[in-house]
Amino acid sequence: MWQEYKAFLVRGNLVELATAFVLGLAFNAIVQALANDVVLGTIAMLVGLDSIMEMTIGPVLVGTLLGALLSFIIVATVLFFVLRGAARLRRRTAGDAEEAVEPEPDTEDVVLLREIRDLLVERG
Repeated sequence: MWQEYKAFLVRGNLVELATAFVLGLAFNAIVQALANDVVLGTIAMLVGLDSIMEMTIGPVLVGTLLGALLSFIIVATVLFFVLRGAARLRRRTAGDAEEAVEPEPDTEDVVLLREIRDLLVERG
């Protein structure tokens, strides 16, 4: 059972998933800082507020919603470009792989069958 558990833990997909999760968390911290501190901080300064979180429309606080929307837009944009680049790289790599593979020569059986087919076609 211990061997199966170790094999499960070091399986390629699980390690890749864990790596992607950790990178996603780190990327989230960058996006939150960019959205909340840089962009929304600049908007708050232009509007004359200490923090965008204080922004209200009537009795409703909308600053938190604006922060979440901006974070979503940043993440969606970055993911779009990352996935687009990955698709291009995958197509380019697949094209290289297809060019590198040379067809194997026909076996003697295939050559004989083609000759028989050609003779049958000639006799019609």
